Amino acid sequence: MIELDREALGKIIERVAVREGLELVHWETVGPRNNFVLRIYIDKPGGVSHGDCGAVSNQVGTLLDVEDLIPNRYVLEVSSPGIERGLYKRADFERFSGSRVKVKTSEPIDGQRKFRGRLMGLVGDSVSLDADGRGQMEIPYGQIVKANIEYEF
Repeated sequence: MIELDREALGKIIERVAVREGLELVHWETVGPRNNFVLRIYIDKPGGVSHGDCGAVSNQVGTLLDVEDLIPNRYVLEVSSPGIERGLYKRADFERFSGSRVKVKTSEPIDGQRKFRGRLMGLVGDSVSLDADGRGQMEIPYGQIVKANIEYEF
Protein backbone atom coordinates (compact mmCIF):
# COMPACT_ATOMS: atom_id res chain seq x y z
CA MET A 1 0.00 0.00 0.00
CA ILE A 2 1.20 3.50 -0.75
CA GLU A 3 2.70 5.67 2.00
CA LEU A 4 0.22 8.48 2.51
CA ASP A 5 -0.28 11.09 5.15
CA ARG A 6 -3.57 9.43 6.12
CA GLU A 7 -4.34 12.01 8.78
CA ALA A 8 -3.99 14.96 6.36
CA LEU A 9 -5.94 13.10 3.68
CA GLY A 10 -8.74 12.27 6.13
CA LYS A 11 -8.97 15.89 7.29
CA ILE A 12 -9.37 17.14 3.71
CA ILE A 13 -12.07 14.58 2.94
CA GLU A 14 -13.94 15.27 6.20
CA ARG A 15 -13.75 19.05 5.70
CA VAL A 16 -15.26 18.82 2.21
CA ALA A 17 -18.03 16.44 3.34
CA VAL A 18 -19.01 18.69 6.26
CA ARG A 19 -18.95 21.80 4.06
CA GLU A 20 -21.37 20.06 1.68
CA GLY A 21 -23.68 19.04 4.55
CA LEU A 22 -22.80 15.36 4.17
CA GLU A 23 -21.73 12.57 6.48
CA LEU A 24 -18.37 11.01 5.70
CA VAL A 25 -19.17 7.34 6.18
CA HIS A 26 -15.74 5.93 5.33
CA TRP A 27 -12.78 6.29 3.01
CA GLU A 28 -10.14 3.82 1.92
CA THR A 29 -7.33 3.26 -0.54
CA VAL A 30 -7.07 0.02 -2.50
CA GLY A 31 -4.79 -1.26 -5.21
CA PRO A 32 -1.14 -0.98 -6.15
CA ARG A 33 1.08 1.86 -4.96
CA ASN A 34 1.51 3.46 -8.40
CA ASN A 35 -2.13 3.35 -9.51
CA PHE A 36 -4.51 2.98 -6.58
CA VAL A 37 -8.15 3.87 -5.98
CA LEU A 38 -9.23 6.37 -3.31
CA ARG A 39 -12.82 5.48 -2.38
CA ILE A 40 -14.98 7.89 -0.43
CA TYR A 41 -18.42 6.94 0.87
CA ILE A 42 -20.79 9.78 1.79
CA ASP A 43 -24.38 9.91 3.00
CA LYS A 44 -27.14 12.26 4.09
CA PRO A 45 -30.77 11.87 5.15
CA GLY A 46 -32.74 10.85 2.09
CA GLY A 47 -29.61 9.60 0.33
CA VAL A 48 -26.94 11.25 -1.78
CA SER A 49 -27.37 12.46 -5.33
CA HIS A 50 -25.06 12.31 -8.31
CA GLY A 51 -24.51 16.03 -7.74
CA ASP A 52 -23.36 15.42 -4.15
CA CYS A 53 -20.84 12.85 -5.34
CA GLY A 54 -19.63 15.16 -8.10
CA ALA A 55 -19.20 18.11 -5.73
CA VAL A 56 -17.16 16.05 -3.27
CA SER A 57 -15.09 14.50 -6.06
CA ASN A 58 -14.28 17.88 -7.63
CA GLN A 59 -13.40 19.57 -4.35
CA VAL A 60 -11.37 16.70 -2.90
CA GLY A 61 -9.55 16.18 -6.21
CA THR A 62 -8.64 19.86 -6.44
CA LEU A 63 -7.45 20.03 -2.82
CA LEU A 64 -5.36 16.87 -3.20
CA ASP A 65 -3.74 18.32 -6.31
CA VAL A 66 -3.01 21.63 -4.58
CA GLU A 67 -1.65 19.97 -1.40
CA ASP A 68 0.23 17.35 -3.50
CA LEU A 69 -0.60 14.65 -0.94
CA ILE A 70 -0.65 11.82 -3.48
CA PRO A 71 2.59 11.55 -5.46
CA ASN A 72 1.41 8.84 -7.86
CA ARG A 73 -1.51 8.22 -10.20
CA TYR A 74 -4.81 7.46 -8.52
CA VAL A 75 -8.50 7.11 -9.30
CA LEU A 76 -10.98 8.97 -7.10
CA GLU A 77 -14.37 7.32 -6.54
CA VAL A 78 -17.15 8.97 -4.51
CA SER A 79 -20.43 7.18 -3.85
CA SER A 80 -23.16 6.43 -1.37
CA PRO A 81 -22.50 3.58 1.06
CA GLY A 82 -25.27 1.55 -0.62
CA ILE A 83 -28.09 -0.44 0.93
CA GLU A 84 -25.68 -2.88 2.57
CA ARG A 85 -23.57 -0.06 3.99
CA GLY A 86 -20.61 -0.80 6.17
CA LEU A 87 -20.64 -0.03 9.86
CA TYR A 88 -17.32 1.62 10.74
CA LYS A 89 -17.84 3.77 13.82
CA ARG A 90 -19.22 3.02 17.26
CA ALA A 91 -22.05 5.46 16.53
CA ASP A 92 -23.05 3.33 13.49
CA PHE A 93 -23.79 0.38 15.78
CA GLU A 94 -26.21 2.54 17.76
CA ARG A 95 -27.71 4.36 14.79
CA PHE A 96 -28.59 1.15 12.96
CA SER A 97 -29.81 -0.75 16.01
CA GLY A 98 -32.73 -2.96 14.96
CA SER A 99 -31.25 -3.62 11.50
CA ARG A 100 -30.12 -7.00 10.24
CA VAL A 101 -26.33 -7.16 10.02
CA LYS A 102 -23.43 -9.37 8.99
CA VAL A 103 -20.38 -9.24 11.29
CA LYS A 104 -16.92 -10.75 10.91
CA THR A 105 -14.49 -10.95 13.83
CA SER A 106 -10.70 -11.15 13.98
CA GLU A 107 -10.83 -13.98 16.52
CA PRO A 108 -13.30 -16.88 16.70
CA ILE A 109 -16.05 -16.66 19.29
CA ASP A 110 -17.08 -20.19 20.27
CA GLY A 111 -15.39 -21.42 17.08
CA GLN A 112 -17.13 -18.95 14.78
CA ARG A 113 -15.92 -15.72 13.09
CA LYS A 114 -18.95 -14.79 10.93
CA PHE A 115 -22.32 -13.88 12.40
CA ARG A 116 -25.67 -12.70 11.09
CA GLY A 117 -28.56 -11.35 13.08
CA ARG A 118 -30.43 -8.35 14.43
CA LEU A 119 -28.22 -5.55 15.76
CA MET A 120 -29.27 -4.59 19.28
CA GLY A 121 -26.78 -1.73 19.76
CA LEU A 122 -23.75 -1.20 21.99
CA VAL A 123 -23.32 -2.50 25.52
CA GLY A 124 -20.16 -1.02 26.98
CA ASP A 125 -17.30 -2.07 24.69
CA SER A 126 -19.33 -4.76 22.94
CA VAL A 127 -21.82 -4.94 20.10
CA SER A 128 -25.03 -6.68 21.13
CA LEU A 129 -26.44 -9.01 18.50
CA ASP A 130 -29.49 -11.28 18.39
CA ALA A 131 -27.58 -13.80 16.30
CA ASP A 132 -29.31 -16.25 13.99
CA GLY A 133 -29.27 -19.69 15.63
CA ARG A 134 -27.42 -18.43 18.71
CA GLY A 135 -29.67 -15.85 20.34
CA GLN A 136 -28.45 -12.81 22.24
CA MET A 137 -24.66 -12.40 22.28
CA GLU A 138 -22.08 -9.69 22.75
CA ILE A 139 -19.15 -9.26 20.38
CA PRO A 140 -16.18 -7.18 21.59
CA TYR A 141 -16.10 -4.03 19.44
CA GLY A 142 -12.32 -4.27 19.04
CA GLN A 143 -12.63 -7.74 17.45
CA ILE A 144 -14.93 -6.61 14.63
CA VAL A 145 -13.02 -6.46 11.34
CA LYS A 146 -16.05 -6.01 9.10
CA ALA A 147 -19.73 -5.25 9.64
CA ASN A 148 -22.47 -4.47 7.13
CA ILE A 149 -26.19 -3.89 7.07
CA GLU A 150 -27.91 -6.91 5.53
CA TYR A 151 -30.63 -5.83 3.14
CA GLU A 152 -34.05 -7.32 3.95
CA PHE A 153 -36.28 -8.05 0.97
